[in-house]
Order: sequence, then structure tokens, then C-alpha cells
Amino acid sequence: MTQESLLTKKEILKMMVGFRRFRERFFKEQHSVYDSLATGQSPKTLMIACSDSRVDPAILFSSSPGEIFVVRNVANLVPPFESNIGFHGVSAAIEFAVVNLQVENVVILGHRQCGGIRSLFQPDAIREGGFVQQWMTIAGEAKEKVLKAHPEGDVDSHCRECEKTSIVTSLDNLRTFPFIDFAVKNRGLQLIGVYFDLEDGKLSFYDEVTDAFRELEISKVQV
Repeated sequence: MTQESLLTKKEILKMMVGFRRFRERFFKEQHSVYDSLATGQSPKTLMIACSDSRVDPAILFSSSPGEIFVVRNVANLVPPFESNIGFHGVSAAIEFAVVNLQVENVVILGHRQCGGIRSLFQPDAIREGGFVQQWMTIAGEAKEKVLKAHPEGDVDSHCRECEKTSIVTSLDNLRTFPFIDFAVKNRGLQLIGVYFDLEDGKLSFYDEVTDAFRELEISKVQV
């Protein structure tokens, strides 16, 4: 595709205009930030988020370049540790962040209205035998827990509960990685689950003591 034909596409043209705005208003004004990042990165947090276009971690948390190392996939899932040879993209990114970058926190960011989670309860919405269906088996245990705990619930309530329960599943799966277990025990790596309700703009965190999600009182947060 030539540059001329590329820029005839409205969506791509909008992105290019956005990049020009970024370069002129941010890159030049914050050039010292990029000068320091040119020699390497040292983020303190690895965030595993959903690919959903409505849930951008950098926007949600007003993060600057270099602050968070982000891995995004369908339904913000973490697969369990596997030692077999294969293409383990999510696991590779987790390993790089924990082992090479030595992040101090791993955050699982789930969200309301997750299409991946909904596909567990409405499988006709995705291609049978496809990549998404196979990937979502990671959250199969979370689905069964929700159905057992809320047998009378409707699809929407089941999805809401499973969006949260699958975060806990991913936290449990993180602990199956030997290098994460080592980092937790030897240098205090923190594993954190958070849930963004995009319908009301609220953020909740998983409380391991009560085994429940609690709304984060933002007004009490001090930096």
C-alpha cells in the first residue's frame, strides 16, 4: 500500500493527524523524557489488561511513557505456567517484565462489558473451534464457579461476576510461574487484581482477606 492510498482511509488519516499532534505537543515538550527512555526502560508495574478498545491502561491511570509495562489480550487472562515448547506470547511478556525488568507489581486489570467473558455464556458470538474459544478455556473454571454460586442469575449478572472471578483465576495462574513465586518470596513482588466498571467509572480491587472486590475510595488516595 502506498502512502497516498494509506492516507485516503479516514481512520488511518485520523491516527496520523493524532501522531503529528503528539509529536508537536508532547514529544517536543517532553523531549527530556524520551531522551532518558532512549537508553532503556525501568517500569515498576506490569499490567495485564484486555485488548478492548474502551479500556486503555495509560489513559485510565494517566500514566507517562515508561511507567507501566502493558500486556493486552482477550479478557486480560493469564494462562497457567507450561514448560512445553510453543508460542507463549503472554507468558514471555510476563517473564521479561518480572525477570529482566524486575517490576515490583503485577496488576491484572479486568473490566465491565468484556466480550471475551461474555463469549463463555454466549458461545454463538464467536467462531466455533477458533482461537478465541480455545483461549477462553483459561476462564472456564471461573465460569463454573459463577454458575455454581449464582444458579438463578441471568447472562448479564453471570458475566459481571465472571469478569471479576476470572481476575482471581489469573492471579492464581500467576503463582504457578516459578520465577514469579521466587520474586514474591525473595523481593516482595506484589500481585494485584483490579476491576474497572466502565458503566459507572468506578475502580475496585481484590481483597484477598475477604475474597471479594471492594471499591477503591479514590478521594482518600494520596501520592
